[in-house]
Amino acid sequence: MTFELREAPESGLISVIIPCYNGQRFLAETLESVFAQTYPHTEIIVVDDGSTDGSVELIEAYGDRVRAEFGFNRGGSAARNRGTTLARGEFIQYLDADDLLMPDALEQRVAALLKTGGDVAYSDWETLIEVEPGQFGVGERVVRRIEDFHATPEMALLVGFWVPLAGLIYRRSIVEKIGGWKEWLPVMQDGRFFQDAVLAGAHFVYVPCVGARYRVHRNSLSRCISQEAVMLAVFRNARDLQAGFEGRGEVAVEQRRALAQIYHSTAPSLFFQDRAAFRECIARLYEVEPGFQPSWPKVAGLASRLIGFRAAGALLGALRRLRNKPRKSPWDARRA
Repeated sequence: MTFELREAPESGLISVIIPCYNGQRFLAETLESVFAQTYPHTEIIVVDDGSTDGSVELIEAYGDRVRAEFGFNRGGSAARNRGTTLARGEFIQYLDADDLLMPDALEQRVAALLKTGGDVAYSDWETLIEVEPGQFGVGERVVRRIEDFHATPEMALLVGFWVPLAGLIYRRSIVEKIGGWKEWLPVMQDGRFFQDAVLAGAHFVYVPCVGARYRVHRNSLSRCISQEAVMLAVFRNARDLQAGFEGRGEVAVEQRRALAQIYHSTAPSLFFQDRAAFRECIARLYEVEPGFQPSWPKVAGLASRLIGFRAAGALLGALRRLRNKPRKSPWDARRA
């Protein structure tokens, strides 16, 4: 869950860290996009995560143009943690094995960090949409600034701001403060690392240009994992974020409301797969916002479509009982 940085960073060096699991189809194009960078001082670290599709042979064919390590399949976050341990750069660029950097992306981002003293630089990006199996076309240009979502980065990420890994770069110093990728989280890994940068006090800098191309696959990870598993991961991530907020002191009203909405959206799914998690989810919902009013018709309609009216009735009954159960809010105790 953590990485160990073994030596002082090399000034000006960018470490491009690429985890690879069965990425043979796209990895060569991704690597070429790094080789084509106008920024001259980079190292490429590829951590193969137990590929079985020929990725190993492809990586080995590049020789000393890349630093490579091969291991068992442990997941993208574990591979990124390992790559960070190997990194020597002052700056860290995480890059998925199927995404692309535009030629001046690294130069633009490092220049922005050096000019402003920022910790994380992020840019616009374009999507590459899979229109036919294996065939991608350029989609929309995504122009997003943190301020467009909320005045504070913390809330912006809670309410939906996101940039793909190819669209941002980190100073090594902020990566050290974050302490590691969350290996227990099967989805939303990049978004959570971004959120952890916020919690670590990062200063964000916007670079107004298209710096990356992000592939949107028909069989994306979120589609390979069941919706129930995704909802459980969303709940656990929100629970972990809540603990982080509380560890820094009083949790802001907006943060509590955003967490309540997340708990509210995950509760119906948890009811049918993990009753203990469901009960904890509801308890946390009313802990962060004691007066929360759930949208019962919406919940009922969703539940009935998923599992039928009888089971939906059981869900709503459980929600009502938990909601009406007397409890003392910890926020009241803190105000006393």
